[in-house]
Amino acid sequence: MRAGIVVLLAAMGVGAAAQNNPASKSVERGDMDRSAAPCDNFYEFANGTWRAQNPIPASMQRWSRRWQAGEQNKDRLRTILDDLSSSEHPKGTPAQLTGDFYAACTNVKAVDEAGVAPLKASLAAIDAMHDAAGLQEEIRQLHAVGVFVPFGFNSAQNQHDPANMIADVGAAGLGLPDRDYYLKPDQRFADARAGYLQYIAKIFTLAGSPEAEAKSAATTVMDFETALAKASLDNVALRDPSATDHLMDYAGLEKMTPHFDWTAYLKSAGVAAGVVNVDQPLFLAEFERQLTKTPLAQWKIYLRWQVLNNAADTLSQPFVDAHFEFYQKQLAGVGELKPRGTRCAELTDGLLGEALGQEYVKRYFPPEAKDRAKTMVNNILAAMHDTIQGLDWMAPATKQKALEKLAAVRVKVGYPDKWKDYSSVKIERGDFFGDTIAASRFLVADDRGRINKPVDRSLWGMTPPTSDAYYNPTMNEIVFPAGILQPPAFSLQNVDAVNYGAIGVVIGHEISHGFDDQGAQYSASGALDNWWTAEDLKKFQAKTACVVKQFDGYRIDGPEDIHINGKLVLGESIGDLAGLKIAYLAFKKTPQGQSTELIDGLTPDQQFFIAWGQFRGDETRVETQKMMVQGDPHPVAKYRVVGPVSNFPPFAEAFQCKAGAAMVRPESERCVVW
Repeated sequence: MRAGIVVLLAAMGVGAAAQNNPASKSVERGDMDRSAAPCDNFYEFANGTWRAQNPIPASMQRWSRRWQAGEQNKDRLRTILDDLSSSEHPKGTPAQLTGDFYAACTNVKAVDEAGVAPLKASLAAIDAMHDAAGLQEEIRQLHAVGVFVPFGFNSAQNQHDPANMIADVGAAGLGLPDRDYYLKPDQRFADARAGYLQYIAKIFTLAGSPEAEAKSAATTVMDFETALAKASLDNVALRDPSATDHLMDYAGLEKMTPHFDWTAYLKSAGVAAGVVNVDQPLFLAEFERQLTKTPLAQWKIYLRWQVLNNAADTLSQPFVDAHFEFYQKQLAGVGELKPRGTRCAELTDGLLGEALGQEYVKRYFPPEAKDRAKTMVNNILAAMHDTIQGLDWMAPATKQKALEKLAAVRVKVGYPDKWKDYSSVKIERGDFFGDTIAASRFLVADDRGRINKPVDRSLWGMTPPTSDAYYNPTMNEIVFPAGILQPPAFSLQNVDAVNYGAIGVVIGHEISHGFDDQGAQYSASGALDNWWTAEDLKKFQAKTACVVKQFDGYRIDGPEDIHINGKLVLGESIGDLAGLKIAYLAFKKTPQGQSTELIDGLTPDQQFFIAWGQFRGDETRVETQKMMVQGDPHPVAKYRVVGPVSNFPPFAEAFQCKAGAAMVRPESERCVVW
């Protein structure tokens, strides 16, 4: 039914407005590198000239028109916040909260004069601990303001009963990106460990510790966190939903950690006992061991460090600089801090995002943009329906379940129908650090308030100005904030080839996450439930193994022979592969997709694929690439461009690529999942 409706809409001209508009915009021809052959190096052909003429800014990890647009989006937020902070507004209103928070954040003189003073009360409380009860009280107090050490505690949907929320206890408390940074012998990890020790000592010194004491404390912190890391799952293991699925009651949790007072913790959190999921039982076993074996003096050092590190980038400039030098400069290769105003806009969005988002959508996301984006989503959902319906490898029983899941996908575009109410948060212009604590405390309490209640399907996991999108498997929903529905990804002035080749592939990507190696384990209701026949599941896994092998073969830039981990990026690579296909199929139902009219010498199909290459074709720092292959489930940009197109025959047809070309995988090696 859905596919028929979409064809009718296309016939009526829905989605045709852009190409009938004389001011409509096609791909950026000047960004293309015509010296590169599209069949040999499509990444370079699509926007190599733009990358050559626009080197990565010193404050960024990667750069493309898409990332440039993301930073321009933050300039928009700064404009809004400059306006709001220039006058007074009624207490508790979104304008007062965001305007005063931003004003406090940008008051550099006051922040620098305060130094480490905002942390004195918290650090004194840690110093005053004298027994196990005091330690646990301090853990409770830190959790209340979002410093989750050494474990995390938050709300989550019950994966076996997704209509209801439960508590989730997870691993936390590490200062390095993940467990491998503590444990692997490779030089890049050894360098990170050495830099981390220096950074810890630097922060302790800035907080007033003598140099020798600071160095000793750094070793204590590293030893403590290394023990936690050894008990943690790696990033590939964490991609398996069953690996972090351990439902129990609080009696079961108490048996796992008999020396931790969960009754006192729940009372402090305002949460009643109920069902709880423990992500990593081995991690909690290590937490229990630390409670019984680690001297209180070492716990004090560890908690002092966590408080200092958590706050470092909101304190005075020496702390900000030290934090930047390690996390951004050493680990990611970034050369300089972003302007203070930009960082303050980012923080305002992070802590008060739906308050700020209300003004953002008023100014930058008109209703007609939301309507056109919704039409695109429906068209691409219909293309996925047709794709599943036409599969020749899937049995009817499994196919029916897949179609039921697709039909149940919820779509959110632009911004929430119901805005979060922040009016209880006390934001003062003269107390930046106090403001961050107040907002963090609110967000923690808001999250805890969902535990043991029915799921609220109106909630969003991203703020409206966010330049990103997501699929949530337990909600079975796809979400596209207004922040990503901006040029170059999407515009009312773009021809359909550009919109479908850019944001359209993103839409298809998020839809496809419902059917990637993780999403395919969840049913239409969002429950973790195998809906596959045994034979179909084997076929599906063989298809995904092809993608793993393809991406295992890609290596990042730089002198070291570091390859992408195909298992780590499998879900995102399936999403790109299927997203490209179904966005293309949806595009072919639009008037432009059915025409042969050239624009600037390019066919509609060529424009579609170039739009994908230009949207996704980031230049990425080598240091950032190293971080990505270790912990990011997304491949580096060049392989997100060339990986999918090399498997897709319509690309080869569009550019008349011959068999054996670099961008044409042999038929025997071609990966097709959906």
